[in-house]
Amino acid sequence: MVFQPGLFAPEPLSLVNDAEGGIRYLPDSIPAIAAQQWFEQLLENIGWVSQQRMMYDREVAVPRLLATFAREAEDLPAPLGEAFEAVRALLGAPFNRVGLNLYRDGNDSVALHGDKTEKLLPGQPIAIVSLGACRRMSIRPKAGSGRIVHVQLEPGSCIVMSYASQFTHEHGIPKLAGVTEPRISLAFRCYAG
Repeated sequence: MVFQPGLFAPEPLSLVNDAEGGIRYLPDSIPAIAAQQWFEQLLENIGWVSQQRMMYDREVAVPRLLATFAREAEDLPAPLGEAFEAVRALLGAPFNRVGLNLYRDGNDSVALHGDKTEKLLPGQPIAIVSLGACRRMSIRPKAGSGRIVHVQLEPGSCIVMSYASQFTHEHGIPKLAGVTEPRISLAFRCYAG
């Protein structure tokens, strides 16, 4: 099932329910002009890193570029400072770390997964702001059968996932033929300590 907001009614969509707020899609969370400016500045000015990971007994390239910043970092780029303040105000959570992913085109992806929680503050959400090209996120239950939900992540949108949802659901960005433009995701988390 694909959820896509209507042209004239950018209303929040509840995708998964749980006691901590589940997984919600918030279209138009960041004004379009700010989202475009952040995208352009981050695309050009971040020291993007290519990583390798072990998979099936061999080392493979992670199919996207990465970066990470703490909120209090001295070298925090201005767009990320603005983004921290906007997402903190939007959700009222004490986000203190952001992970950036650059999906260069439809060949870049991230497999279905739940976020690692051992360093996160229990009960605090994870927020992912999308910039640049629209990409599809897939969400599925971890245990047993259940329907997979697909949502189109528009630029300036925010997907909010509860801490609890990381134990019950997986999310990912599949490869998508025909996508030639880049997308940046800003994944805000509340780290303990």
